[in-house]
Amino acid sequence: MDKVQLIELPKILDRRGNLSFFENAKHIPFTIQRTYWIYDVPGGEIRGSHAFKKSTEFIVALSGSFDVVLHDGTKEKKYSLNRSYYGLYVPNMLWRRLENFSTNSLALIVSSIKYDKADYIRDFNQFKTLKNAKK
Repeated sequence: MDKVQLIELPKILDRRGNLSFFENAKHIPFTIQRTYWIYDVPGGEIRGSHAFKKSTEFIVALSGSFDVVLHDGTKEKKYSLNRSYYGLYVPNMLWRRLENFSTNSLALIVSSIKYDKADYIRDFNQFKTLKNAKK
């Protein structure tokens, strides 16, 4: 989990409203191939609960807040995202779940690869087996 990074994004302050942004390979360590967002999450629901073999992601709480819980096969760490000028870089081969969504939260996720169903690992025990095989 040493490659996970909480990245502060540029912030342009203005009395009319603030602006933040990120650019491919400048603010995040990969070129964006896919963008998606998660919203209208009912109270108590969990999103994610999977790992990726190849894909890396950058996750931003554009509105509201939520927690990103990462597991490396041995230990777990929680990151609380609640500012739109911070994003979490999540390398591949980490189990991730998003939880504790506030009302009207909006999670923006950008990925290093296009959608590939075969890239997903959806069984935690299979993830741990694959993770341990790479050690």
